[in-house]
Amino acid sequence: MVFQTSACIEPMYGELPFLERFQAAKHDGFDFVEFWGWTDKDLDAVKAAAESAGIGISGFNGDAELSLIDPSQKEAYLAFLRRSVEAAKKVGARSVTIHSNGLGEGGVVINHYDELSGAVKLCAMFDTLKACAEIAEASGVSMNLEPLNITTDHVGNFLQTTRMAAEMTRLIGCPRLKVLYDVYHMQLNEGSICDNIRAYGDQFGHIHVADAPGRHEPGTGEINYANVFACLEETGYAGLVGFELIPKTTTAEAVKAIRKF
Repeated sequence: MVFQTSACIEPMYGELPFLERFQAAKHDGFDFVEFWGWTDKDLDAVKAAAESAGIGISGFNGDAELSLIDPSQKEAYLAFLRRSVEAAKKVGARSVTIHSNGLGEGGVVINHYDELSGAVKLCAMFDTLKACAEIAEASGVSMNLEPLNITTDHVGNFLQTTRMAAEMTRLIGCPRLKVLYDVYHMQLNEGSICDNIRAYGDQFGHIHVADAPGRHEPGTGEINYANVFACLEETGYAGLVGFELIPKTTTAEAVKAIRKF
C-alpha cells in the first residue's frame, strides 16, 4: 500500500490491554494509531505508550455528546472542542474528528432534532464549522468532518453524504478543516465510492476503511478495495488511511487481510 496507515485501536487489538495496543500496531506495520474518545483515558500514559512504541497518533473524536446542528449548543460545543484540541496537543495527535450530531454509547445518535428544520440544522452546522476552522488554524490541530451511515449504526444522523460534507468544507476554505471519508459508512448510505472520491477527494483529510456489510476487514464484504485504493492513488490523495474495523475473528487475521493491499 502506498499510503501511510493508521489502526483504530478501540475495535482492533481488543485481545490486549489498551496501552499494549500501541506496540502491537507498530509491530504489525501501522504508522499511526487512532481511537474514539479521550476523556476516559490517561493522556500521560497514552503519550508514553505511543512514544515507547515509536508510533504516531492520528487522532480521536473531538465532540463527544455535543452537536453541530443545535444552535443552542454552539458555545458548549466549541468549549469542548477546545478541550479536545488541548488533549490532542498533549499527546501529539494530528487531528480530531467532528460530527453533525452528538453520539452516545455505541455511537447511538443522542438526539435526531426532529423539531428543527433542515435549514436550521444546515445553517447551524455551517456557522459552528466556521468557528471550528478558526480553532483549527490557531491551534495547528486539523479537524475532519465525518458523515455517518443512517441505515445501521447511526440512525438519525444529519450529515449523511459525501457531497454535503465536502461542499461545507469547500465553502469554508480552511486547509485544516477537511472531510473524514469513511468508505464503510458511505457504501451503506450512497455507494458510488469511486465517483465520490473523484468528485470530492480534494476535500478528504482522512480515510476510514472497513468492509460492508459487517464492518469487518477488507475482503469480507462487497467493497472492491483494490479499486478504491487505486482510485485514491489516482486522484492524488496524500493523507492517512485508517482501519476502523471490527475483526471478523481476530486482529491477527484482520491484519493479514489488510496486508494483502
